[in-house]
Parts: sequence; structure tokens; C-alpha cells
Amino acid sequence: MTLTIPIVHVVDDDASFRKSLVRLLRAASYEVCEYASAAEFLLARVRCAPGCVVLDIHMPGLSGLDLQEGLSDFDDAHPIIFLTGHGDIPMSVRAMKAGAVDFLTKPVQRDSLLAAVRSAIARDTEKRMTRESQTLLRARFEKLTERELAVFTLVVAGKLNKNIASELGISERTVKSHRANVMAKLQVTSIAGLIASAVQLNFPISET
Repeated sequence: MTLTIPIVHVVDDDASFRKSLVRLLRAASYEVCEYASAAEFLLARVRCAPGCVVLDIHMPGLSGLDLQEGLSDFDDAHPIIFLTGHGDIPMSVRAMKAGAVDFLTKPVQRDSLLAAVRSAIARDTEKRMTRESQTLLRARFEKLTERELAVFTLVVAGKLNKNIASELGISERTVKSHRANVMAKLQVTSIAGLIASAVQLNFPISET
């Protein structure tokens, strides 16, 4: 897996408040980037590295909620922690329904903010590792030959070698050879590993 240091992105048009947040987060040993507006954050194109966004609701131009809505189009968008001095229940409900990690009120408590940042980074790291794992597995899966794919399909469906051989019109020895190739290409060592790979790939598994 690719290991990258997470970054906390602070987006707030209040310069003094933003600076205090940055100092707090850096004191807690986080890498931090700061932006004075949603547009500045978007122009920075920061979606690649893991992390989270600490986002003010009310800003000139694009609001925090507008930015959240725009980022929802991207699979690799960071989790968002909202901060507001003038939030209300409908606003917080909208933010949380759209996937925000937390909705905090200014002035924010240090422990509450750091807990939310830890949770958001953990969520983002797990999501990115899962996506990277699926990408690697998909690349391995695409190396299967047509015959290996047929064997894979029947193995994960729970069929025995002799049944697979009969269904495909090949010898049981050939089935074993194809199955060994499949396991080598997918880098698994057991039938359970093959089934887990099928589940991870959302591969349709037929019941025997």
C-alpha cells in the first residue's frame, strides 16, 4: 500500500480564526494547509493525498455547503468537518446527510476538533486503502485468461474440480492447473481467498 502523510485542509475566510486553527492542528502534529475561500481550495487540486477538510459554512462566494456539494462528485474527496458560528439544525442536518464527519460550533473545543479530525482521517485513510486494494486486485483479475475466468467463476460458486471439468469439457488435471494459475495471478493461497477476491470485486457468485 502507498503510505502518505495525511493533510488537514483548513478552509475559512476569517484569517485570525484560520490561523488559530492551523496553530492548534500543527501543535497536535498534523500537516496543515490553509485556504481563505472554497475557490482557493478547489484551485489547489488537493484530492490525491489522504486527509480531511475543516470547512467554514459561511464564506463569500461558494459557501461550505456549496463546496461539499461540489466535492460529492469525486470519489476521492476528503471527509468534511464543518465549523460555524451561526449554524442551525436544518443546516447541520443537510451537512450530515451529505456525509460530513461532524458539525462543530465556533469557538470550537480543542478536544472536539481533534477527535473529529482523527475520525475523519481514519475514515479517509481506510477508504483510500480499500480503493487502492481494489485497483490492484482488478488489475490482477484482468490478467486472467478466458478459461481461467471460467474456472474462477465455477470455483467461487462452490463447484468441485470434477464438476468443473465436466462442465467445461476438460480434464480434472487441467482444472487444477487453471485454478493454480488463477490463485497465483490473484495472489491468494486458498479457496477462501478466491471467494474474498470475488466479493471485493463485486463479482457475481452463482449458488450451486
